Amino acid sequence: MFIDTHTHLYSEEYNTNRYELIQDALNNGVSRLYMPNIDSSSIDEMLKVEVHFPEQCFAMMGIHPCSVKENYREELNIVKQWLELRRFSAIGEIGMDLYWDKTFIKEQELVFKEQLYWALEYNYPIVIHCRNAFDEIFEILKSFEKLPKGIFHCFSGDLVQAQKILSLGNFKLGIGGVVTFKNSGLDKVVEQLSLQDIVLETDAPYLAPVPYRGKRNESAYLPIIAQKIADIKQVTLKEVATITTQNALDIFEN
Repeated sequence: MFIDTHTHLYSEEYNTNRYELIQDALNNGVSRLYMPNIDSSSIDEMLKVEVHFPEQCFAMMGIHPCSVKENYREELNIVKQWLELRRFSAIGEIGMDLYWDKTFIKEQELVFKEQLYWALEYNYPIVIHCRNAFDEIFEILKSFEKLPKGIFHCFSGDLVQAQKILSLGNFKLGIGGVVTFKNSGLDKVVEQLSLQDIVLETDAPYLAPVPYRGKRNESAYLPIIAQKIADIKQVTLKEVATITTQNALDIFEN
């Protein structure tokens, strides 16, 4: 059994065959699929997926940092309303992204902090998006006296950054298709990590693993990522599946 801790199953890239692809993932042993929210525009489709697969697909609630614009307060209010209405699996994906644009860096910091407070208030884990913003995010996390459990989604940093994250005590590293890329260097980092520190993810439809790199990613490809980790760690695929599944459950279910 595998758990995909990060997949955008509601994405328009799947409009032609969404439910068939989810079934393909289930048939490949991916028994649970966790869906991070982007912003108010993605909520309806995300919840439709959850309705179709209530025992397998689980929605998060949050604002992606790339969606933090002038109307961030309106978007925050919508998230808050949903948190009052029902339970979700996590608050995510949240964080900071300074890769494309730094126009709203202060707003990204504010929105990230506010959602961190909500995670503590409502007793949720968090799923963090971090792109070109490691130092900024780490400083924010260190400023909190208490932190929720969480996942650093799509981790592709170096060993020092990994150790900093793990030093916070409550976090796992989300490892996806990048670990299969020839020159990513992530394999060298994973080699030095414990399986106890890792959860699996696809980030579908993005970052498909080799041999599908450059194509639309699917949650059914998660075992490819798991096999690569097994090869790196020189353990069995079953051991990777067992440990990473328990790690994911420790974040989302406990």
